[in-house]
Amino acid sequence: MRPTLSQILIGLLTVGAISLPAMAALGGDVSSVQEDQAHMKAALQIRTAGQAYTVHELHQESGTVVKEFISPAGKVFAVSWSGPFIPDLRQLLGEYFDKYSQAAQTRAQRPGRTPLLIEQDGLVVQTGGHMRAFSGRAYLTDKLPEGVSTDAIR
Repeated sequence: MRPTLSQILIGLLTVGAISLPAMAALGGDVSSVQEDQAHMKAALQIRTAGQAYTVHELHQESGTVVKEFISPAGKVFAVSWSGPFIPDLRQLLGEYFDKYSQAAQTRAQRPGRTPLLIEQDGLVVQTGGHMRAFSGRAYLTDKLPEGVSTDAIR
């Protein structure tokens, strides 16, 4: 029997979570972006989306791109990723990783190849894809800057 996408994602997340230390990201301040850049050994590009927020794009040599969305208050209110490998979600989700991990394990008990969607206590995580083509996003509903739609988080 072949493993489901959810089982593969949980396995990859568990390996990444065990091997690397956690640093603040989602919910953290802008300084966590620099920690993430060093941890991921990524090139950084900064893009401004008007006055509502700034996007820090981290380009890894593997081809994976991680975007961290920074509010005018200097807080990371969302992250997204796409590419051939899932980034270290413990690193990106920071203090929210355990909540995500527990919800993802519960979800993995239901078989199927559907994308993972978790909505819990102001945390939303969506992830999916297939081998060498993963994408996802996570955001804090109560930290979204005024006027920012969740559609902008990609």
